[in-house]
Amino acid sequence: MGDSMKLVILDRDGVINYDSDAYIKKTDEWQPIPGSLGAIAALNNAGVRVVVASNQSGLGRGLFEIKALNGIHRKMHDLLSRLGGHLDGVFFCPHTPEDECACRKPKPGLYLDIIQRFAVTATDIWVIGDRKRDLHPARLIGATPVLVRTGHGRDTESKYPDIADSTHDNLARAVSALLEQAR
Repeated sequence: MGDSMKLVILDRDGVINYDSDAYIKKTDEWQPIPGSLGAIAALNNAGVRVVVASNQSGLGRGLFEIKALNGIHRKMHDLLSRLGGHLDGVFFCPHTPEDECACRKPKPGLYLDIIQRFAVTATDIWVIGDRKRDLHPARLIGATPVLVRTGHGRDTESKYPDIADSTHDNLARAVSALLEQAR
């Protein structure tokens, strides 16, 4: 793997797993999008670190407890490990929009925390998401925004055609293209 990509930040809901307007509140509601976990494993096999950055306002809204979120993430880690993959970190914002925190996307706080934790520069990061709020802060900090059409991606693509440097049907296709580009 070349030096052009050191870290990929993934949004969770709508990118790795199917999203729900009613929030993903329980382990059995978390269902991976076909090919997404294999794509993460492919990044791992190419020597790329992969982290998740996710707004989880359901915590702040009282829709589920941290124990439920930990269970959901344990399921994600377990299913990923069966494919030989892993996540280097899971970062989430538990706040509601009304909290006006620095970590809730579209603010760049989560991404800045990740940059600091992994000691990388923003230009070494690709951010893959399905919403403007995932990709706008990526562009603000100098990371490469990549849109997927899963989740809210098709709607995002039609409303904000210039939000991403590239757009792909799903995470598997995005990762395949990014790994090919990085050769």
